[in-house]
Amino acid sequence: MSNEPTGTATLTDSELAALAGLDAPAAQPTPWREFWRHFSANAGAVAGLVIVLAVLLIAVFAGVLAPHSPIAIDNAAYLKPPAWISGGSWTYPLGTDAIGRDILSRLMHGARLSLSIGVAVVALSVIVGTCLGMAAAFFRGVTEIAIMRLMDVLLSLPSLLLAIVIVAILGPGLMNAMLAVAVVVLPHYVRTARAAALTELSRDYVTAARMVGASDLRLMFREVLPNCLAPLIVQASLGVSTAILDAAALGFLGLGAQPPAPEWGTMLADAREFVLRAWWVVTFPGLVILITVLAFNLLGDGLRDALDPKLKR
Repeated sequence: MSNEPTGTATLTDSELAALAGLDAPAAQPTPWREFWRHFSANAGAVAGLVIVLAVLLIAVFAGVLAPHSPIAIDNAAYLKPPAWISGGSWTYPLGTDAIGRDILSRLMHGARLSLSIGVAVVALSVIVGTCLGMAAAFFRGVTEIAIMRLMDVLLSLPSLLLAIVIVAILGPGLMNAMLAVAVVVLPHYVRTARAAALTELSRDYVTAARMVGASDLRLMFREVLPNCLAPLIVQASLGVSTAILDAAALGFLGLGAQPPAPEWGTMLADAREFVLRAWWVVTFPGLVILITVLAFNLLGDGLRDALDPKLKR
């Protein structure tokens, strides 16, 4: 009888490496895992992300989570204190304002309005600013001088004053306030896009694309722009907080969202005369603005640390 094996055993690379006394090669991390590893190392950024997601969920489901309508008036509950204070009621957990509207419900619906303002302003500013910044980087000379000098003029003016002037010309209202804030923050995106594009234009892949006949538009949006997204994403995350603050300031001055819209800045404006005898009507909207803006700033810092190769090293 023959004792020869009936088949041939095949060893994997890891088994061969183990037999040779070597460790198996480590799997290369994906870009997403690499990004999350650097991002999660920043505890403040993770906390900011959690708060931003919480505010976003509250804004989306405000109609379900809010215990009352944001514009419903209770004639028997003027300036009712929070529930944990004597005279308060759990019907209105954070109390009511001067005309009997539930503060908690208005804050929840105000999150929807304030986040919509921030996202819309940033989206408009990023699109227009990126196009202008790319044009300034690609078409040097008169085009670059005209664009950048205009941005310098806008930067030389106080941002809030410029927004007030624009709204005063266009008229008070939410849409005009959003447009004014977008104009105020526009120069930051133009300068960021131009600086990133100038850095990329010196790369070898741009020279190779020019040699094969790529047009300027193709170079802008197919070759250079994808490599300029990291600083623009960081600037956009930080810009949401600036947009929320500026919109709240315009609302506080009566130039933004108009009553009875539950916008956080408008809520502060309505509560000015009750600061001394009803602290809750001012404190809670101010705290919500503070926490939301701080969360977006922490998130932007974390994105900068995770997307910047120099900081990752």
